[in-house]
Amino acid sequence: MSKNSKKPIHEKMISQLELPKDLMLGAAIVTITGRKEVLVENYKGIIELEDSLVKIQTKNCRLQILGVHLTVEYYTNEEMKIVGLIDSVSYEY
Repeated sequence: MSKNSKKPIHEKMISQLELPKDLMLGAAIVTITGRKEVLVENYKGIIELEDSLVKIQTKNCRLQILGVHLTVEYYTNEEMKIVGLIDSVSYEY
């Protein structure tokens, strides 16, 4: 069985029609700039916020950011910017 045949039908249609996945599936867009900042788009909310940990709920998973002196520099309904010394970014399904 090919990898493509395991995708749900709506993902196959989006791929075939070349529609933007972030808009159609609500996928989070995570942009990491060096070790200093993470920009997260299409998030639902902040689950946990500490100096060394930020957990964010997205539509499909949780995003965990580990580091030192982490702070949310700004957030809007669509995006948030986390700054500090980033050690890792991981997904929890």
